[in-house]
Amino acid sequence: MTSAPAMATTALSDPEALSGDGGTKQPLSLLDRARDNLSFRSAWSEMNGAMGDLGTYIPIVLSLALSRHLDLGTTLIFTGIFNAVTGIVYGVPMPVQPMKAIAATALSDPSFDIPEIMAAGILTAAFVLLLGVTRLMKLVYWLVPLPVVRGIQLAQGLNFAMAAVKYIRYEQDLGKGKSAAGKPRPWAGLDGLVLALAAVCFIVLVNGAGQDNVQGAQEEEDGEGNTSRSTGGWRSWRRRWAAAIPSAVIVFVLGVVFAIIRHPAALRELRAGPSRMRVVRISPEAWKQGFIKGAVPQIPLSVLNSVVAVCKLTRDLFPEKEASATSVSVTMGAMNLVGCWFGAMPCCHGAGGLAGQYKFGGRSGACVAALGGLKLALGLVLGGSVLRVLASFPVGLLGVLLLFAGVELAIAARDMSSKAEAFVMLVCTAVSLVGSSAALGFLCGMVAHGLLLLRAWTVSSM
Repeated sequence: MTSAPAMATTALSDPEALSGDGGTKQPLSLLDRARDNLSFRSAWSEMNGAMGDLGTYIPIVLSLALSRHLDLGTTLIFTGIFNAVTGIVYGVPMPVQPMKAIAATALSDPSFDIPEIMAAGILTAAFVLLLGVTRLMKLVYWLVPLPVVRGIQLAQGLNFAMAAVKYIRYEQDLGKGKSAAGKPRPWAGLDGLVLALAAVCFIVLVNGAGQDNVQGAQEEEDGEGNTSRSTGGWRSWRRRWAAAIPSAVIVFVLGVVFAIIRHPAALRELRAGPSRMRVVRISPEAWKQGFIKGAVPQIPLSVLNSVVAVCKLTRDLFPEKEASATSVSVTMGAMNLVGCWFGAMPCCHGAGGLAGQYKFGGRSGACVAALGGLKLALGLVLGGSVLRVLASFPVGLLGVLLLFAGVELAIAARDMSSKAEAFVMLVCTAVSLVGSSAALGFLCGMVAHGLLLLRAWTVSSM
């Protein structure tokens, strides 16, 4: 079995793994490349960006920990290591997110327990890794047209945004992974509607709609945190002041404080030391159920959203550091072929997490490496006992973070310039949303794209 660090070294030493052009630039040494990938463009911005993925990560991990007894301490340790590795390898805020289709199956099927969850994660990872090492994923990436990718991104972004609105409007039972019978969230209180709406307004005032691209962000501020273009004293001061406010960090820290106030006894329940790791025993029946119920629905989502859409999005946001489909497949497969055997949550890369971290200021690998360090520290120092504190975290504030991640991902679809491209994108989006299946949406989008090409060829040949 190939270890995650070994895979990271392979990806770092392969120029194609870090650039979409096959590595035309003179390759740097491993140490120089790692140092460059982990350099802070702006310390507060990178720390703020690290919080942009928590709106997805925390609710799913808490739901699995509360309802399926997922070991939170083990998951924090492994995902923390994976965050650090992806930061070193890619040099962009490449996220480490839960595999959502597997999590959804686990939360809806009482018979789908830890062995089945881990079997599903291992099988999905093995398939994606196989596509990566054989370079077949590169072919998939090349064949999927951009309007179909945008349709998947738009559907995923809208899914995130709609889930976020539910988090904000209704009380949640994370142990069951659903709203508490549609009960509206009270206006007042430490997890009230007023708090969530105030957080939304605060983030909009500080961050606005965000930068159009990474070059635009660099025009505002260089790596030293200095203004690189003169825009007038008052206007320049306002921009520097807004950029210096870590809005997502403030919202997250406020949530932790409120969680402690809501459940003071959680502090007494904290225990020092990491969780005890054990190899998960997976029976033949667990392998079977994990494949049928977990891997089959997860594989299309992983290929399309966690590889193809992520690579397209890195090309949009970070043209100089576009991630290759091969490297993303390899790192995603490697981390699950290691972590899932010890009971860590199956995880993947995701376009939504990348969009969320970019929205809040993440511009380099230091963003996810810092988040990984925080997860690793919590996992080693407090282990699974931190669950009691996080279980009291205001869900409305998590909804706020998730809302901006979803909107940022959906905004990527704005570059469809022709009616034909928009048509294909919206067909893919509509089917994905109504059918709750990225694979079905992808299939319909490909068919629509093919029919339009056939029609254009027929008309031109007449």
